[in-house]
Amino acid sequence: MSQHAFAQPMDTVFIEGLKTQAIIGIYDWERENRQPLIFNIDMDLPISQAAQSDDINDTVDYKQVSDEVIALVANSRHELLETLCEEICQHILNNHNAVQLIRLKVSKPKAVEETDTVGLKITRQRAI
Repeated sequence: MSQHAFAQPMDTVFIEGLKTQAIIGIYDWERENRQPLIFNIDMDLPISQAAQSDDINDTVDYKQVSDEVIALVANSRHELLETLCEEICQHILNNHNAVQLIRLKVSKPKAVEETDTVGLKITRQRAI
């Protein structure tokens, strides 16, 4: 009988509606005033070890990730959401080893007056 290696199942730790304020944008008015950004972050990782150990070090701490995103956004002065989102995803992958894949959505509700919100969705995966 041949033995098959099965990949660990992936689970999702998520953060929804993380509200921040940022200097971001290409227009003069965007460079002068902070505007709201709202993040939804899905982080895929296997949780089986954490479920067995009951140890936060075997998973990802969503409070810590939230605090780190708030700090990154507060200190950023990027013009493009693309740059900020890439920075956030790379930070999470570099600092939270359990996370294998990130789906990040950022909404910029004040950017286009005629809309509820505009924004960006990106997916980044840990290099194998």
